[in-house]
Amino acid sequence: MGMFTEPIEVTRAANGIPLRVTWRGKDYRLVAEPERWFERRKWWEENMRIPRGLGAGVADYEMWRLQLADSSGRSEPFSIDVSFDAQSTRWRLVRLHEQHARSA
Repeated sequence: MGMFTEPIEVTRAANGIPLRVTWRGKDYRLVAEPERWFERRKWWEENMRIPRGLGAGVADYEMWRLQLADSSGRSEPFSIDVSFDAQSTRWRLVRLHEQHARSA
């Protein structure tokens, strides 16, 4: 499994579930139900003060595991983990799972 951080574009449905991904200029579609969880931000390593009362989403990153295939359907499906930072509204690719990491 390859771990790194790279910007990625994720299009969400109205209910917040990821629908499509654009990564390195290529479009991908989801081929399985995405999995969601939260991870604690390393706030003690960041020079960041959280304003009192700001609340949910500040100390945690929203994480998703997405199984993707390219839009043409010519590639094998592969899995990635992405994070969403609610404060900046940015998506980051943080993990590319083994099978695709060897061919990327």
